[in-house]
Amino acid sequence: MIVAFSVTPLGIGEEVAEAVADAVRVVRASGLPNHTDAMFTSIEGEWDEVMEVVKQAVEAVKARTTRVSLVLKADIREGVTDGLTSKVASLERHLREE
Repeated sequence: MIVAFSVTPLGIGEEVAEAVADAVRVVRASGLPNHTDAMFTSIEGEWDEVMEVVKQAVEAVKARTTRVSLVLKADIREGVTDGLTSKVASLERHLREE
């Protein structure tokens, strides 16, 4: 599965990058395939391992505040691996065909 998620600390003001960096560190340390952009972090793996990483990322941000917002979207598809790169490669291939 691929999970795209965003975890945001609430109540600490507008500058949240330092707290969000704590979450991204957790994801990167997990060893699972991942990608972070301006809006979401995506992570790929089996259900239990991905959800555990999301939970740990939330806890890392929660260590800085008492309230956290979590947005999560999941693509649950049996038998697919390397979806983080293969989905983008397929899109790029179609874009080149135009």
